[in-house]
Amino acid sequence: MTAVPVLTETPESRSETTTRLFLERESAEGTERAVIEEDLVRLNMPLARDLSRRFRGRGIADDDLEQVAYVGLVKAVKGFKPDRGHEFVSFAVPTIRGEIRRHFRDLGWTVRPPRSIQETQSKISGCESELYQQLGRAPRPSEIAAHLGIDVEQVIDALGATGCFAPASLDAPSLGDDDDTVGQRLGGVDAGFDLAEARATLAPLLAKLSRRERLIVEMRFFRGCTQAEIGKEIGVSQMHVSRLITRLVARMREEITIAA
Repeated sequence: MTAVPVLTETPESRSETTTRLFLERESAEGTERAVIEEDLVRLNMPLARDLSRRFRGRGIADDDLEQVAYVGLVKAVKGFKPDRGHEFVSFAVPTIRGEIRRHFRDLGWTVRPPRSIQETQSKISGCESELYQQLGRAPRPSEIAAHLGIDVEQVIDALGATGCFAPASLDAPSLGDDDDTVGQRLGGVDAGFDLAEARATLAPLLAKLSRRERLIVEMRFFRGCTQAEIGKEIGVSQMHVSRLITRLVARMREEITIAA
């Protein structure tokens, strides 16, 4: 078997080579099958590295994130079924991402959500890869709920709690040769430009919301109001505001997925 030229592969040729190797694996056994799977892992390591980078800055070393992503990649290679008719990447992405999320959950939380939400998150991670293979795209909260036989609000609550992992400290030393901290190396932000871009992007989605829902989004994401301030304005508790924001974000995320 010829060696896989990992370093010179483009995304297009990588996809073609991956497809060919999975076809070869179908008739391979023993050592030959193991060698093909090793080639598949090496070939798709750039994908795992890219996914691990999206979880940086949450309190876990970059090297550790990459290693966890590689574990997910190995699981994806072993679990992928090419006869389903979908590309490997559509199965590998949720598998790797789920492995990273499990690592975060095992490591600990800054704010620990209820046990029911943690259990739902575990179920979601377990079924995302399967749904990706069935649908050929990211599953919507309603589809995850139907697959698990639970209420869609449980799925939305669980997805909304994914930001509770330990964040990286701004006082931590930077990766440079000087004594700067991470916080000192952060660049300035043009708030006016960001707000204008966000408004233009979200305008079609905001038009579908009720007046109260638009007010909540406006106060939280454009004015920077706290949940307590929003609750006082609309006459509900801070806890209720938190749930409303979580559901609104999930709804808008689903709308974006549908539009794509």
